[in-house]
Amino acid sequence: MPAGLIALALGGFGIGLTEFVITGLLPEVAADYGVTETTAGWLVTGYALAVIVGALGLTAATTRLPRKPVLVGLLVLFVIGNALSALAPVYGVMMLGRVVAALCHGAFFGIGSVVASNMVAREKRASAVALMFTGLTASNVLGVPFGTFLGQALGWRATFWAIAAIGVVALVGVLVLVPAVRVTEAPSLARELGAFRSGQVWISLGITVLGYGGMFGAFTYIAYTLTSVSGFASSAVPWLLVVFGVGLFVGNAVGGKAAARSIDGTLLVVLVALTVVLALFAVVATSPVLTVIALVLMGAFGFATVPALQTRVMQYADHAPTLASGANIAAFNLGNALGAWIGGLTIAAGLGYTSPIWAGAGITVAAVALTTVAAAAARRGRPSGSVAATTGSTAAENTATASTATGSTAAV
Repeated sequence: MPAGLIALALGGFGIGLTEFVITGLLPEVAADYGVTETTAGWLVTGYALAVIVGALGLTAATTRLPRKPVLVGLLVLFVIGNALSALAPVYGVMMLGRVVAALCHGAFFGIGSVVASNMVAREKRASAVALMFTGLTASNVLGVPFGTFLGQALGWRATFWAIAAIGVVALVGVLVLVPAVRVTEAPSLARELGAFRSGQVWISLGITVLGYGGMFGAFTYIAYTLTSVSGFASSAVPWLLVVFGVGLFVGNAVGGKAAARSIDGTLLVVLVALTVVLALFAVVATSPVLTVIALVLMGAFGFATVPALQTRVMQYADHAPTLASGANIAAFNLGNALGAWIGGLTIAAGLGYTSPIWAGAGITVAAVALTTVAAAAARRGRPSGSVAATTGSTAAENTATASTATGSTAAV
């Protein structure tokens, strides 16, 4: 594989780290700025909302621009945002840094996927994109726990300086190692927007918001749950996040294989299981041993939804999937914002540090209901103007769909 893919993967690692590491450092950040847990939680919500703007706005705005310079510009935004967060003397500046860093998130993965796929032969495109997204997976499994450990050991600002440094290395790597990508066909924003005429595309986005929002609502305030309810020392939080990361890694892999057989069937089973796990987690959170088990299962079932959620959107927007795929990245982050917001409301209402987990379970129930409706509509063969309503496909068909979404030179 070309060395430029490593630079793209490193960028993905840094971006994933920026998004999620704040959850392990919320207590330290809140104490430093003298704000409540709920106010600190807005650093998660604000980031997620800014990702939505970037994923849709920047992707559309840069449709006709050369891709390599756009990637470089996005990484510059990333470095500036994290440096602002590290330097921020007051909470408002910290929020500004989070927003600036978030703007590059969705566009980087959307455009970076196209660049990655064009760096290799057609038959290797899916592998190239998968390698790029390995950085995002690694950020959750390894980066977030060790970023939390660094923040606890040297102060939370040290973590953001480290992330900014990762961004600088990725920026240099893109400049040196990533070739310029030639666009062989004029991009069409109108064609991409046409995918949103499908009712099933909109339903799929709704399932993503609710399905991912339920898990993230529980996860946002997990540091408070672990220390104040389960009785773990704050120094144990990074290692507990490693446990969570192992669960999500396994869940993502297994969920991808299951979705290759049946997308809607996988979503229904996994979302029901996630609802049960979240409810049980809220009940047993006072037990350290059961909490560890619940963390693994929450990570596994929470991220087992991701391949099916992304593939479902592309399935119903297969003739113009790039902007729809970017919209689904936005939907993931809208779910993050929704879950964090509702979880913060429950804490502010005095319901305790298990209340965000209960709220997450409730959001996931709504995702189950919407998935049931969507699957029934698909079986009736009424996908509201999109492609075939089938909810299952072979692994090869899913790979081809994903390759179409990320590999077409005309798409972005």
